Amino acid sequence: MQSQPPPPHRRRFPWAGRNFRIQTAATVVSGLGNAGAPIATAFAVMASGGSTAEVGYVTAARLVPVVLLLMIGGALADRLPRHHVMVVANLCSAVSQAVLAALVLAGQAQLWQLMLLSAAGGAGHAFYAPASEGMIMQSVAAEHAGRAFSVFRLALNSAQIGGMALGGALTAAVGPGWVLAVDAGCFLVAAALRFFLEAEAAPAAAGGGMLRDLREGWQEFASRRWLWVIVLQFAVLMACITAVDAVYGPIVAEQRLGGAGDWGLALAAHGIGLVVTGLLMVRWQPRRILLIGNWGVFLFGLPALALALAAPLPVLVAAMFLSGAGVTVFGVNWMVALQQEIPAEMFSRVSAYDQLGSLSLAPVGTALAGPAAVGLGLTGALWACAALCLLLSALVLLEPQVRRLSRRSAPASVARPVEPATVG
Repeated sequence: MQSQPPPPHRRRFPWAGRNFRIQTAATVVSGLGNAGAPIATAFAVMASGGSTAEVGYVTAARLVPVVLLLMIGGALADRLPRHHVMVVANLCSAVSQAVLAALVLAGQAQLWQLMLLSAAGGAGHAFYAPASEGMIMQSVAAEHAGRAFSVFRLALNSAQIGGMALGGALTAAVGPGWVLAVDAGCFLVAAALRFFLEAEAAPAAAGGGMLRDLREGWQEFASRRWLWVIVLQFAVLMACITAVDAVYGPIVAEQRLGGAGDWGLALAAHGIGLVVTGLLMVRWQPRRILLIGNWGVFLFGLPALALALAAPLPVLVAAMFLSGAGVTVFGVNWMVALQQEIPAEMFSRVSAYDQLGSLSLAPVGTALAGPAAVGLGLTGALWACAALCLLLSALVLLEPQVRRLSRRSAPASVARPVEPATVG
C-alpha cells in the first residue's frame, strides 16, 4: 500500500518533489568537490614543473571534449532515462579523478597524463550537464519554477563558493592530490544519490537514430528567436568575461592592487552576490522573465569597467558583487523560460545547444586576451570588454520576443513533471 505525501505544513518546501530534493542534494555534494578541483589541478601542474602555458593546456584539454560531446550528451539524455546518464557520467568522472589523484600523490604525474585525465573529466561533464538540466526542469511544476530554480541555484552557488574556499585551503595544507581524491569521492556519493532518482516521463522515441534526434533538437532551438538571440549574445559575453576573470583581473590585481589576496576578495564578493540574490529570487517572480533577466546581464560588464577605471578595491568588490547578482537574476529567469517554453522531451537537447553556443567562444576569448592587451593596451582591452557587454545587453532588447515573453502558470505545450507516488 502506497504512503501518502505529508501535508504541506509538514514540509518546508511543499512544491519540491523527491527528484528535486535528491538532485539538489547530489549537486551540492558534487559541487563541493568539483569547485576545488581546478585549483588543485593547476597546482599539480606547477608542482610537476609545468609552466603557466601548461596550466592552460590542461584547462583546454578539459574544455575541448565538453564542446565536442555536448550535443551527443544532450541527444542521449532525451533518449535514455536521464538519471542513468548522470550516474554513469558521475562514475566516469570519479574514476578519472581518482586516477589523477593517485598519480599526483605518487609524484609521477606527467603533462600528457594530466591532459588525458582532464579530458576524461570534461567528457563526463558533457554527458552529465544536459541530463542534469533536463532532470531539474522536469522535476518541478511550472507554477513553482521560479522558486524552485532559485533554491537550486542558491544551493549550487553556495556549494561552489564553499568548494573553492575548501579546495584552496586543502591544497595549501595537504597538497593537490588529496583535493582531487576528495573530488573523486564526491562524485561517487553524487552518483549513489542520483541512483535513487525516479524515472521521469518517457524519453524520446528510440527509432530514427542520433542524427534525427540532433536535427529535431536544432529545429526546436532555431525556431525560437528569443532563444538563439540570447545564446549568440552569451557566446560573445562569455568570451569577454573569461578574458576578464582569467587574464585581465589577476594582472590588474598584481599591478595596481594588493595581488592575489585582493583578487580573491573580489571573487568572493562575486560569489556572495550570487548567493544573496538567490535568496531574493526565491520570492521575486517577475512577469517579463527575459526582460528582467537581461537587465541582470547589464551588470556583467561592471567588473571590466571598474578595472578599466583603475577603481580602488572597494569599488571593484562592489562591481563584482553586482555582477554576481546579475548572474543569478538572469540564470533563474532563463531556466524558467526554458522550462516554460521547451517541450519536456526536448529539454536536454535544447540545453546542449544552449551550452555549446554559450561556451563556443570562451577559449577564443582566453587565447586573444593577451594579443588584445598588447594591441589595445590593458586598459583599452578592458574598455572593449565592458563596452561589448553593455552593447550586447542593449541590442538583445531590440528583439520583441525577449521583451515580451511572459511567465505563464501552466503552459499547455510543456509536459507536466512526473511526481513519484511516495515521498521519502
